[in-house]
Amino acid sequence: MQAQGQPKQQQTPPGTEEKMTPKPQSENPNYKAAGKFEGKVALVTGGDSGIGKSTAIDLAKEGADVAIIYLSSDEDAIKTKERIEELGQTCLLVKGDIGDKSFCDNAIKQIVAKFNKIDILINNAAEQHPQENIEDITEEQLRRTFQTNIFSMFFMTQAALPYLKEGSAIVNTASITAYQGRSHLIDYSSTKGAIVSFTRSLAQNLIDKGIRVNAVAPGSIWTPLIPSTFSEEKVEKFGTGTPMKRAGQPYEVAAGFLFLASDDASYISGQTLHINGGSVVNG
Repeated sequence: MQAQGQPKQQQTPPGTEEKMTPKPQSENPNYKAAGKFEGKVALVTGGDSGIGKSTAIDLAKEGADVAIIYLSSDEDAIKTKERIEELGQTCLLVKGDIGDKSFCDNAIKQIVAKFNKIDILINNAAEQHPQENIEDITEEQLRRTFQTNIFSMFFMTQAALPYLKEGSAIVNTASITAYQGRSHLIDYSSTKGAIVSFTRSLAQNLIDKGIRVNAVAPGSIWTPLIPSTFSEEKVEKFGTGTPMKRAGQPYEVAAGFLFLASDDASYISGQTLHINGGSVVNG
């Protein structure tokens, strides 16, 4: 199979799908919904674009109303909301920084005021700042990466937990970097390793409440995070080193979130699903 990369391109963080070439594929054209989340409410952090957007749309296709928390990309968020509403579901947009505990508390209050409940929590939002040397990782960057990527999962889960009940599900976004590491993403990879441990421990903590907790560990997926944090040269080759020799599309990852959040995964908790184009990581 010939390796398939992308055209050279670069954006300023956090990036937007509108400026990407080619645009990420958010929806599987062959998707067949089965009403698996009818009457349920799902919260997706980072649901304006990339994996979060695709997951939010698929949840809506399955009958869920969706709350999306996003940082700054208004255009992406509005387009995702419009798509969810086209599907006949209600979508609430909440803009802000999930690394701030008070924001997480207030966001959950807004969501409950709108929908009266939360059934599914998708902790997905993250940021990365590549650095070639550990000496180049500033204290500010280190704190910011941990604040957004792992502290936020504590904050959001703590705020949402009073509204989750038996049968609810939490799905966290980890990464292949938690298992393989990345020399230029030391702080990011460290947060993703923490997310795997967070998932396993939280699953044990909540199992008696009937709340399942799992994670998805994506590999090289074509999202705004890539052109907004990597050089043009790395973007051009992004994904070509996987066994499938291409980057994955967001909809190829979203299916994993829907599975773990659904009753199809009723006997699964504390696990991580690897969606990475064929890399075996044994974890």
